[in-house]
Amino acid sequence: MIQIDDAGSGSLVGGTLIGLLRVETFEFYYDIIPIEYFTTPFFENKLYLNYCTIIINEGLKYLKPDKNEKIEICQGYIFEKARAYLKQNSYNFYPTKIEEPLQSKIEDTFVKYAISLGIPENYLSYTKYPFHFHKLLRWVFADYETRKSLCKTGWKSWNKYKDVPLKRYTDYIESSNFQCLKCGKKINAPCKIKVIKFTTNKDYFIYLHLNCSSSQCK
Repeated sequence: MIQIDDAGSGSLVGGTLIGLLRVETFEFYYDIIPIEYFTTPFFENKLYLNYCTIIINEGLKYLKPDKNEKIEICQGYIFEKARAYLKQNSYNFYPTKIEEPLQSKIEDTFVKYAISLGIPENYLSYTKYPFHFHKLLRWVFADYETRKSLCKTGWKSWNKYKDVPLKRYTDYIESSNFQCLKCGKKINAPCKIKVIKFTTNKDYFIYLHLNCSSSQCK
């Protein structure tokens, strides 16, 4: 049996990962719908649905199922055209909620992808899967000009909050477990820090080294 699911469709940062797994042998194929497909005008035209179908077609070429092998595919909207493709090509498929073993495999694979984009692993643990929108916004605002290109900017939520006012000021901390969200390194107190405050569903604070440079921070 083959399972098909996605990961990252609810993450502000990064594209969306599509994965196929043969349960009996653990053969795994995946690819990522690029971030660009979640930006204007691609997102509004739902071109990510076409790209999803392309990935599944390539995955089935890799796994080589016969037409009798059972395929479970997620019921989510992102598979709308893919399900039509499976039907047109007479695959033995069933839309359903995907659980183990693919669920953990695909989520772990997306976490590795998110880390490759620069999000610290411990910060991902803090945001909790599927990555809390406002907490990821903290990471983006810490280095906005660099990181906005990693975001699904076609989202209504992005357009609602992308221009939220940012209050910047300095502070002094005696001790902390804070991590600089620009360079990703620990802030060693006592020291002065730079703070960025913004408000969406509640107040959020971003803590940075006073003069952060990834090459200089220790």
